[in-house]
Amino acid sequence: MDMNVIKIEMKEIPEESKDDRMSIASSFSSQSLVLDIENFKGDFSFNDLFANLVNGLLPSFIEEDADSMEGMISIAKGLSSPLFPEVDTLLLIFQDSCTQLADLRKQIDGRLQKLKKEVVAQDSKHRKTLGELEKGVDGIFNSFARLDYRISSVGQTAAKIGDHLQSADSQRETASQTMELIKYLMEFNSNQGDMLQLSSLFSDDKRVAEAASIAQKLRSLAEEDIGRHGATMQSVAGNATGSKGLEVAITNLQEYCNELENKLLSRFDSASQRRELTNMAECAKILSGFNRGTSAMQHYVGLRPMFDVEVMNEDSRLVLGDPDSTPSHDDVNLALSERYKQITDSVRKESSTIRTVFPCPDDVMSILVQRVMEDRIPNLLEKLLVKPSLINPPPTRQGGLLLYLRRLAVGYERTQELAKDLCSVGCGDLDVEGLTEALFLEHKDIYVEYERASMRQLYKAKMEELLAEGQMSSKGASISVTVVTEFVSWNEEAISRCKLFSPLPANLAANAKAVFTCLLDQVRQYTTEGLERAREGLREVASQRERFVLGRKVGSGAASVAEGAVTAGESSFRSFMLALQGCGSSVATIQQYFATSISRLLLPVDGAHAASCEEMTAAMSSAESSAIKGLQQCIEIVIAETERLLSTEQKATDFKSLDDGLMADPRPTTACTRVVAYLSRVLESAFTALEGLNKQSFLTELGNRLHKALTNHWLKFSFNASGGLKLKRDVTEYGDFLRNFNAPTIDEKFETLSIMANIFLVAPESLPSLIEGTPSIKKEAQRFVQLRDDYRSARLAAKLSSVWG
Repeated sequence: MDMNVIKIEMKEIPEESKDDRMSIASSFSSQSLVLDIENFKGDFSFNDLFANLVNGLLPSFIEEDADSMEGMISIAKGLSSPLFPEVDTLLLIFQDSCTQLADLRKQIDGRLQKLKKEVVAQDSKHRKTLGELEKGVDGIFNSFARLDYRISSVGQTAAKIGDHLQSADSQRETASQTMELIKYLMEFNSNQGDMLQLSSLFSDDKRVAEAASIAQKLRSLAEEDIGRHGATMQSVAGNATGSKGLEVAITNLQEYCNELENKLLSRFDSASQRRELTNMAECAKILSGFNRGTSAMQHYVGLRPMFDVEVMNEDSRLVLGDPDSTPSHDDVNLALSERYKQITDSVRKESSTIRTVFPCPDDVMSILVQRVMEDRIPNLLEKLLVKPSLINPPPTRQGGLLLYLRRLAVGYERTQELAKDLCSVGCGDLDVEGLTEALFLEHKDIYVEYERASMRQLYKAKMEELLAEGQMSSKGASISVTVVTEFVSWNEEAISRCKLFSPLPANLAANAKAVFTCLLDQVRQYTTEGLERAREGLREVASQRERFVLGRKVGSGAASVAEGAVTAGESSFRSFMLALQGCGSSVATIQQYFATSISRLLLPVDGAHAASCEEMTAAMSSAESSAIKGLQQCIEIVIAETERLLSTEQKATDFKSLDDGLMADPRPTTACTRVVAYLSRVLESAFTALEGLNKQSFLTELGNRLHKALTNHWLKFSFNASGGLKLKRDVTEYGDFLRNFNAPTIDEKFETLSIMANIFLVAPESLPSLIEGTPSIKKEAQRFVQLRDDYRSARLAAKLSSVWG
């Protein structure tokens, strides 16, 4: 087969396929492609629409493509036929669909235009209808307004008619009552004291309430008439008979009302004894017409058992115990709380009866609580708060002034609680808080004076106690922080009472300042006297040392006196340091107490805080002065003992031994060892007791004095080379110990002394270069050079003349 034939065959196949596809598309289009408006209503899905259009053509193609083997063959055949033969059919379907969609769009646009015109017409018609309705509604509102006005007018007319009718009826009734009152008044207008001609109303026990009401009205009417005629008699002379009959009536009415009131009170008492609350309430209601029932209220309150003399005396007995006993503060507090609770319970019980019986229970409760606060409570407080004399106060073993202050605080606190409890039960408009303050007013006015006197009494008692224990002598001169803490505890208790009795910030600040000043005085006196006692011990040591010096001169008992002086000196030194430490701790305690408890109380008053700070500084100044003097005495004791040890222990051979070799004993001299041991022992308490700048100042001063004492001591000796080594070793020993002082100036001085010792070690010809090469020793070198044992033999004065300039 040639190539032309093959080409023809390959072209014929597509032609046949195309004709087939056209016929299939025409058939499919004529039978299946129908689009309607209903297809687009509801839940429209384009995927469903598209599937309806093409699913008729696609299944055969999909099945052919599913078979992988046949798919490969189809691909191979596709080289001579279209890859997707149904595309023409689908294009025809899509074109037909677009045509139908365009027709549908025109139909929809037409319908929309028609609907738009109909909506415009309906809207115009609706607006016209609304306008007509608004006009109709306005007319209805106008009609309702006219109707409302007519109804209001008719109502007002009816109300006026009703008021006139009511007024007329009231006037008629008033006239009828007035006529009846005049009738009764005329009955009382008979002879004075004649009650036999009165109507049965005034003698009928069943009509007591009515009789009481009428009698009160008659009294008011008669008194008003007398007042009116009395004014007329002052302006019209000679009219002396205008109200004579009414005066008789008033006298008779007063007598009748008194008799009736007494009768009702008697009936009320009888009902009260039988606990007939209904009869009591009836009598109380009638009695309320007599002076607003005041007599009945007071009569009822006055007969309460809680105000019996025996009951009120029992109050003080239960709170204070037997007359010969002195109950503790806690016992009084507990007993008073319990008794006040019983009083509150009694008032609460009476409140239940009062609210059942009396028409105005708050007024009765006011009278009852007032009677409690003005009668029963003062009776108890009078025995509880016996104000002691400030001139001759009771001794501390009997409680002293502090007992009165504690009872005063307990009484005030418990009475305030009672007042609150009574208010919760009910007391009407009574100012219970004011009554409570009035009970304690005489005590609060001079309260601060008693606080200050009490703290002075406590301080005196404490000092007597310490004296009895032997802590107030020079041998027991330590200042105890425990004692100062006790002072603070007294002050804290006093401040708590200041807060209780001084609710106003300004008053509290003034009272707190006065109380704190007492504490400052106590601490100042205690610390100053403690330091002075410790100084007395130091003075005794100085006196004993003078006796030692005198004894050494006369040669009698020098050794025993010296030993006693040393022991006493170290003991007094430690005692003073302990006292100084206690003083510092006490001052810190006071400062902390002021910062945490006092300072904030003083802020409401300008200048109070600064004034207290100045007082605190002034109070500590006397103790500071004693401390400075005592520290100076301590330095004198240390220097004196150091000089004694040097003078007794230092030998001339220590610095000028016969073996003048540089390989001498490297140990410090005995005198140096003894002095350093003494300083280590005696200054141990100083290192513990002193702090901060006080410690630095003391040790610096002591270091300077030691430097001076040692220098003067060494200037008394002559040195050879081995003696120079000994000196240098001693200087090193002293310097090592004094480094514990942490005083750079002292360290520098002893370093200079160490360098100075080299003057005794170098050869004579090397001295000029040593001195000129060390400017720090040049000032003192001239004196030390003269201590060389070869100073004259080596003619050092001439050799060094150029150095001294």
